[in-house]
Amino acid sequence: MGQINKNIEQIVLVDAEDQVIGLEEKLKAHQLGLLHRAFSVFIYRKNPEDSNVIEFLLQQRHVDKYHCGGLWTNACCSHPRLNEDIILAGQRRLKEEMSIALTLKKVGSFQYKACYENGLTEHEFDHVLLGEHDGVQSIVLDPKEAQDFRWVSERRLQRELDLYSEHYTPWFKPAFHLVLEDLWFNS
Repeated sequence: MGQINKNIEQIVLVDAEDQVIGLEEKLKAHQLGLLHRAFSVFIYRKNPEDSNVIEFLLQQRHVDKYHCGGLWTNACCSHPRLNEDIILAGQRRLKEEMSIALTLKKVGSFQYKACYENGLTEHEFDHVLLGEHDGVQSIVLDPKEAQDFRWVSERRLQRELDLYSEHYTPWFKPAFHLVLEDLWFNS
């Protein structure tokens, strides 16, 4: 297992069953396309004007991100630290990126691999987390992470994914399907 260097961000490498097999420096893991643990946080709310309409909080990744800059995605996504509970990691990053403190639950996981023009490869075992916005907390973006956010209805989001999928990160659609399955199953 790799040594922990507190000055360089390390990510948790895993096997196909999400068992830890080591640590690697974040950039190097993406250069080599190594499978690593990640999470994607989705936040929803009932539309303030029509409680029958569910909306999802999306962020637009900062244009200078190391990959997928300028694309729309879920409320936040990142990598947990070694031995960090996945729910607590999601809550930590949601607070850091959007200034929101919410209870989250895990709704599923999946693996994907996406290669980018800049030579980086995202190869993740992605845990999908979900929380409901209380309608009170303000959203304040970390400008290094996101350049914009918006609330989008489920119907509109489905249409955008069908027509303009290139405007979204590669992990968004499979993660979103897990969220919808959970919301439909538990409604």
